[in-house]
Amino acid sequence: MALYMEWANQFRNYNRNIKLAITANIFTQIGLGVFMVIYNFYIRELGYSEQVNGQVISMTALATALILIPAGLLSDKLGRKKVMLFGAITSGIVLLSRSVVEPQTLLILFAFATGLTTSFIQVSGIPWLAENSKPEQRVHLFSMHFAVMTAANVVGNLLGGVFTDLLSLLIDPLTSIRVTLLMGGVIYLLGVIPILRFQEKPELLVQKNAVKTAVLKKVQLKWDSLKVIILFAVAQLIIGVGAGLVIPYLNLYFADRFSASNSVIGLIISLGQAATAVAMVIGPYVVRRLGEVRAVVVLQLLSLPFLLLTAYTEQLWLAALGFLFRQALMNAGNPIQMSLMMSHVDDSMKGLANSVNQMVFSLGWAIMGPVSTGIVIKYGEYWGYAFVFSITAGLYLIGSTYFFIVFRSINRPETTAASVKTV
Repeated sequence: MALYMEWANQFRNYNRNIKLAITANIFTQIGLGVFMVIYNFYIRELGYSEQVNGQVISMTALATALILIPAGLLSDKLGRKKVMLFGAITSGIVLLSRSVVEPQTLLILFAFATGLTTSFIQVSGIPWLAENSKPEQRVHLFSMHFAVMTAANVVGNLLGGVFTDLLSLLIDPLTSIRVTLLMGGVIYLLGVIPILRFQEKPELLVQKNAVKTAVLKKVQLKWDSLKVIILFAVAQLIIGVGAGLVIPYLNLYFADRFSASNSVIGLIISLGQAATAVAMVIGPYVVRRLGEVRAVVVLQLLSLPFLLLTAYTEQLWLAALGFLFRQALMNAGNPIQMSLMMSHVDDSMKGLANSVNQMVFSLGWAIMGPVSTGIVIKYGEYWGYAFVFSITAGLYLIGSTYFFIVFRSINRPETTAASVKTV
């Protein structure tokens, strides 16, 4: 009850812009959740090989990596609302188009377009929340943001899996998948409505007699911010390379190794997302006990045994259990990391910081997508997935160790979640 009251009080104190952003996040993430669980099967149903699936995922990630920094700079320059509105409209149209195109060239082209357009929402979301909140609100706010995102994905995953299976009883499998994807695209576009209602705050004017001092201070702040951005980027690149080996193919893993149905796969992935949402909610309490850096590292390291369990088990229930705990523990530190990074980045560079952070993660996906499918094709459904999951575990270990060594000096274990200076 106390936990509920604390989060309810936090939500009540958020301004209208934040509540609208949360609403937009719900619609877009439900739509994306439908695509995440079904689209790989759409490509299969069209008769294409696993390599095409790898190319589609890699092209999406590559486009994201290429556009994130320009999108972040545009977000800092033009304003968050304009950039997010553009991204929501264009990416919604692209998702609808992906639901109907069939030629391989168009599949890859629209996958690339998805990476380009969704990036404009990704880079502006966190800075928008930061700019519309108080420092003492932000650890809880980022945790709520990621938890809501994850919960919305749960709904999308369930809708995608169950709706496709129900439709397949009435129509052919390809058409059932296509109708489900179209439904996901329409839900995604509903996110445009709350974004239209955002109200951007006018920038404060700098007094003339303070211009020189402000400029010198800004230069120093930007240099310090750039160093922090680079250090975080290295950590995210290591984790992104590991994630790119397994995360895009989890639905195929359950289908290939255990012959699970779309509904079962959707349920498993949804439960994993739900567990992640719960873990993110308790994130601020872990920060209170351990501090920000140690909380991230401990959560990530605890996920590794479950990742290896998923890699080598031949029982579906054990694989699902391992997936649930790995998903929750590995992702629970994301809002804590974001809070930590934003607390050390100047306001004028928040969009850039967020874009670089996501760019290197996407670059890891782009690099490893074809590698992962190649390993599975070469070594088969058991050892292929076992190898890629094991490599991912090793990369996660390296990434967590690097994160602890580099950032432990700026950790403040004695600081409570309510008083941590975050953005």
